[in-house]
Amino acid sequence: MVTNSGVPRNNVASPPPEQKIPAWVNATALIIWLVAAVLAFLPFAFDTSAWDAVTLRVPGNQGNWWHFLAGAPFFLAFPMVWLRLRSVFSAQPSTAISRRIIWSVIGLSIAGTIAVETPFLLHLAGTSDWQRFAVLSLGFGIMIASAVILFLRRQYISTIVACLAGLETAYLANLALCLVVYAGSPGNLESRSGWFVAIVIFWPILFELAWLLVKTLRKGTSQMLSQTT
Repeated sequence: MVTNSGVPRNNVASPPPEQKIPAWVNATALIIWLVAAVLAFLPFAFDTSAWDAVTLRVPGNQGNWWHFLAGAPFFLAFPMVWLRLRSVFSAQPSTAISRRIIWSVIGLSIAGTIAVETPFLLHLAGTSDWQRFAVLSLGFGIMIASAVILFLRRQYISTIVACLAGLETAYLANLALCLVVYAGSPGNLESRSGWFVAIVIFWPILFELAWLLVKTLRKGTSQMLSQTT
């Protein structure tokens, strides 16, 4: 069968179908991201939360662009909670407008994280060598690995999985930086409870991101092999 333009219909590219994520994965992830949403308001270090950072309410009136950009990605938890709620309670696919908004937020967050990591790259952060290495390797490592896989397999990945992976990439890259930078901050459990919550939720989020990327690699490889046979 051919189209009106004379191009065989089998050769016309079509977007990949929406991939169904197991219900138990969505439900578990929803709980984790609800905790992440609360984390944005818990004191992370020096009795200061991400909300305090973005509103520049930092002790000693030291709030600046760095604190704002480091705190803002914590609020990526809210679009993620929305996506998870849709996945659990709605069978309708996400709209093009909502996806554009999500990707705009992801892009801004990643740009902010790169700006936050620039002082470490230029040896201007005043941290130890191991902190600098950990910040740069984790932050840039997560962003680069995800970007490469999502770009190379973009024609095999569904829009919802791409949005989930993008949000998790932007969130984890910044969270890894904050966990390393504030690991040795003084204070009791109450004044830095957010750090301890963050170290707990970091690993399941990282595991799901790795799972999504590995599935994308396998899916793309299997489809390429089927096309050549």
